[in-house]
Amino acid sequence: MTAIDPEFNLQSYDFDLPEAQIAQDPTAKRGASRLLVLDRKSGTVRDAMFADIPELLPTGALLVVNNTKVLPARLIGRKESGGKVEFLLLTPLTLIEAKTAADGTKTATAEGLLKASKGPRQGDLLLFPGIELRVLEKGEFGRARVTLRWTGDLAEHFLSQGHIPLPPYIHREDKSEDRTRYQTVYSREDKLGSVAAPTAGLHFTPEIMASLAQQGIQLAEVTLYVGYGTFSPVRCDDIREHVMHAEYAEVPEETARAIAKAKSEGRPVIAVGTTTSRTLESMASALGEIGPFKGWTDIFIHPGYEFKVVDQLITNFHLPRSSLIIMVCTLAGRQQIIDAYNHAIKQGFRFFSYGDAMLIR
Repeated sequence: MTAIDPEFNLQSYDFDLPEAQIAQDPTAKRGASRLLVLDRKSGTVRDAMFADIPELLPTGALLVVNNTKVLPARLIGRKESGGKVEFLLLTPLTLIEAKTAADGTKTATAEGLLKASKGPRQGDLLLFPGIELRVLEKGEFGRARVTLRWTGDLAEHFLSQGHIPLPPYIHREDKSEDRTRYQTVYSREDKLGSVAAPTAGLHFTPEIMASLAQQGIQLAEVTLYVGYGTFSPVRCDDIREHVMHAEYAEVPEETARAIAKAKSEGRPVIAVGTTTSRTLESMASALGEIGPFKGWTDIFIHPGYEFKVVDQLITNFHLPRSSLIIMVCTLAGRQQIIDAYNHAIKQGFRFFSYGDAMLIR
């Protein structure tokens, strides 16, 4: 059996994390997280607070954020036979094409995850508050293609009856505070539809955003509707065999112009989060240049990939053996990231979605 190069061996992206350092709740106050600063050239790390971020970014930098909003996309209902069932909508609301019948009833097909003690079968009818669901096709790991049937506004059904789909490593039910704390302060209502937050953005407050502007740091927005694939583990020993779940992304013309201008003037483009990074790099890879972009992306950034847009990255700490830690290792070097993670563990940093942040510059 041929040995796998360490850069492509999944085991190279593993680390030991004490369970107690997986954040189960956000900090008491938004913006109060810690920040680990990694300098790629020197390999040095230093501890800071996220509130220090305006002073740590270069004047004139372009900061790009993902403005998507998390939908309470998890519904709890029952089978027609009476058993409990859960449904997690994966198709972004803006991409659901509804057909309206004469009586006002609307139907549409969508993708989602189904969970029940006994998995629903193809053709089964499932009942949720305000929504009927028919299973059209079953896929792997609970994925399913379904028909939704409802009256009124579909988003309102989810907003009134749905639950925030917290990541599987948060071992509690969602609470009322998750409705605000699992959203960024710059999320937009018209970009509602993600099933996971772009978590690097959770640390920003209106005060930090104002301070960034005062420091001469420009802001631009993209959209990536974060899918459940962000939590899907890499199951291939050779990471090059991994296939990403596709997600829908948008780079508006205004943002493309701002990026092109920053690049031409030698100002760094700083991505807030791996979702923003994937959006920007997908745009550049699909177009071969910087420009407006809309479409599905399944880009998997791993060693060998050369970043075309992103110069620096603000990100959270990611799961071992995940596509996200592989991405940040591609940007900053695998050993430097693993060493930085080990430092963060020793210093008691909090990990994952509600955890602390990292600046890679």
